[in-house]
Amino acid sequence: MRSIWSGSINFGLVNIPVKLYSAIEGSGLDLDMLDSKDHSRIRFKRVNENTDKEVPYESIVKGYMYNDMYVVLDDKDFEEAAPEKTKTIEILNFVQEKEIDSIYYEQSYFTEPAKGGERAYGILREALKESGKVGISTFVMRTKEALAVIKPYHNIILLNKIHFQEEIRSEEELNIPEAGKTKSKEVQMANKLIDQLTEKFNIAKYKDTYTEKLLKIIEAKANGKKITRKKLSVVHRKNDDVMEMLKASLGQRRAS
Repeated sequence: MRSIWSGSINFGLVNIPVKLYSAIEGSGLDLDMLDSKDHSRIRFKRVNENTDKEVPYESIVKGYMYNDMYVVLDDKDFEEAAPEKTKTIEILNFVQEKEIDSIYYEQSYFTEPAKGGERAYGILREALKESGKVGISTFVMRTKEALAVIKPYHNIILLNKIHFQEEIRSEEELNIPEAGKTKSKEVQMANKLIDQLTEKFNIAKYKDTYTEKLLKIIEAKANGKKITRKKLSVVHRKNDDVMEMLKASLGQRRAS
């Protein structure tokens, strides 16, 4: 694996040099965009909108529109905005993980102690395990401040980036049924179905079957086989059908 960030975790006066690695690897297929006429690959070019000429990557700078003009920023400007946060993951406080709503979670990263930080890394990891708490921290990645959760995961310290509150959109515009308006008998029946479907969580049980089936279609087309298309229609049931559907679902589970 290749590290994507290096710096340190600050825990009180303790400084732990670390490297970050992406903990996520996509399971989807790597699909290319092609011209439908001759199946040639499509290339995207960075073009100057005034000259229509391609601009090499090394000649591209970042700018912010301010009072109808662009102010160009370089790497030193980004570091100057918060130099300590570009190189440190500052643990601000500790909380119970259950207090963090799942809507805030964004991306996961492995941390690895850099040379000289092994002992302090191990101490923080074991302290987190024993306390049952997680650290809330801030740092800067790719010119953007990030909020993160520091927690133990197996034998490492995991960093979970989480969203700031202002990044979460309001749900007020959604058309949602009022709480308490649903019939209690229907809720009781739904709870019975929930109990029937409840089991211990095991992530290994869940597989990316969509990608697997898509790959089979690709292999079949590559071998000149005809693909049988399945027809699927979305059925919108009336509210009166809910109780009957719940009863049928319970009966189906018992039969299986």
